[in-house]
Amino acid sequence: MTNIDLSNLNTLEKEIFNILMAESKIKSDIKINQAAELCNCSVSKISKFVKKLGFTNYKQYMNFLYGREMNVIQSTSELSRIKKVIDDFDQSMVDAFIDLFDSHEKIVLFGYGPSLIVAQYFEYRLRISSNKFIISISDEISVESTVDESTLLVVFTATGAFKSFESIYNASKKKGGEVLIIVEEYNTALFSNCDRIFWLSKFPQPEHLKPHEKSRTVFFIFIEEVIQKMIANK
Repeated sequence: MTNIDLSNLNTLEKEIFNILMAESKIKSDIKINQAAELCNCSVSKISKFVKKLGFTNYKQYMNFLYGREMNVIQSTSELSRIKKVIDDFDQSMVDAFIDLFDSHEKIVLFGYGPSLIVAQYFEYRLRISSNKFIISISDEISVESTVDESTLLVVFTATGAFKSFESIYNASKKKGGEVLIIVEEYNTALFSNCDRIFWLSKFPQPEHLKPHEKSRTVFFIFIEEVIQKMIANK
């Protein structure tokens, strides 16, 4: 599980992020000393930027930036895959979600297809666990009419490949909201469509399955951990 936080970057770090993102489009690889030279800063600053963003080291960040595999491990069955996910579960991501939840007055949950069912289930669970305004939606028009500067927009997606979230992200940012994407599978294209990403699993489902055919079990595991922690905090 990986927690990638773009919203926590300061002005210089956002500039570093944009420079390296642009450079990755035209260059096949960027060494850390080259990154420091491009960004007019020290190698240690690049290392601190990478860790603040949520990556273990510079190599992991480069793998993410270029869409390369990040220790992805195939499982022989869904049951064995879920067992690996549970064994690898990062409780700190639950705490990070609760911190985000507590810092916003309005929570809007978004998903397409089966992921909307996840959002609706989470809406029900959160409503009985808090007094906040919470709603699940599945279209851009509803985002534009619901989101404001007090809103955390939480997008659920198994792969991020079914449909782009760019318009959803832009609509939210226009209103001053913050966007969190909770995704199961590794997808670098989501990087530019949110302020923060929770990547839930490095154990992918079979490649032959289409996005709507893949299970949402990992989401429900995460959701229940969030709810149980919120109940305990009360």
